[in-house]
Amino acid sequence: MKREYRRWHSPSLGRDMELLIFGHAGAKVLVFPTRDGRFWEYEERGMLASLAGKIEAGLIQLVCVDGLAEETFYAASRPPVERIRRYQAFEAYILNEVMPMMAERNPHDCTIAHGCSLGAFQALNLAFRHPHRFRKLVAFSGRYDLTLKVEFFDDLLAGHYDDDVYFNTPTHFLPGLDGGFYLDHLRRMEIVLVIGSEDPFLDNNLHLGRLLREKAIPYSLHIWEGRAHKSRYWRQMAPLYV
Repeated sequence: MKREYRRWHSPSLGRDMELLIFGHAGAKVLVFPTRDGRFWEYEERGMLASLAGKIEAGLIQLVCVDGLAEETFYAASRPPVERIRRYQAFEAYILNEVMPMMAERNPHDCTIAHGCSLGAFQALNLAFRHPHRFRKLVAFSGRYDLTLKVEFFDDLLAGHYDDDVYFNTPTHFLPGLDGGFYLDHLRRMEIVLVIGSEDPFLDNNLHLGRLLREKAIPYSLHIWEGRAHKSRYWRQMAPLYV
């Protein structure tokens, strides 16, 4: 399997950023890590190995990025308004630096957003905000409202709420979409959500499903038995849904 490490100084973020590219051809899969993960997490936790056959056959090419959780939503020392602004700078890095690099290296017309846990939020939020850029979304074990308190998962904006939070919370901005560009592209996207029957974010996934149905946006929601918010489940999910 072809494996390539890339690093450059990001103008959007004002710091060096790293990523890994796996594969030589196929649909481009933009992979976001979990809260504590780095750009090597997908490989380290074994999800990459479960997709090796598809990668080596040239069906998909993975681009695994850093999620910058410690500088954005989990930056407890930063005021919430700075956390969301840093996240917007991170989005600019993905849109204006990573994705053009992906397109230059690989002309395939399909780009897939994918992630697990916090990475699922990042993948879904990006795809829903810029649906013309993606043909497919695959989200495992995600929470799509970071202001929601569930079990030991806290409100990551500490009660702060403004337009930036609204427009980066899919279950908040989705009901306000009314026809036109965004809904047209969302209805063309293949949306795949996967969650465990005992996972803390099950209700949030069910709520998101209801919102999608109200907007006539096709999607599939796969509910696995038990608490599936774990790498061993993600390794089984990846070859089925990515």
